[in-house]
Amino acid sequence: MPSKLEICSCTVIHQDVVDAASHQMLSNEVSAKLSELFKMFADPTRIKLLNVLYISEMCVCDLAACLNMTQSAISHQLRLLKLYNLVKARKDGKVVYYSLADSHVTDILDKGLEHINE
Repeated sequence: MPSKLEICSCTVIHQDVVDAASHQMLSNEVSAKLSELFKMFADPTRIKLLNVLYISEMCVCDLAACLNMTQSAISHQLRLLKLYNLVKARKDGKVVYYSLADSHVTDILDKGLEHINE
């Protein structure tokens, strides 16, 4: 037999708690931007790319070899990651090297791994 859901029997709204939370809530615009950012982490291929770039700066050829994918597929994912400022590019002669954009990206990866490994 399924268990019953707990239902709040409180008839008094805790206005102070509601007011405090309401004033600190994210705006719709910020919530939408954050949601879009997290969508970039919702794809296993992009996670693998970010993980490899966490380890070392690489060019598209190296990334393709490392992930056993085509250069075209890697480039497509890199364009998305670059659009969301998760990776950056550095040109050295004719070769373009990719790396994580900044320490915020490493922090997100670290915290995500820490959370799933608890």
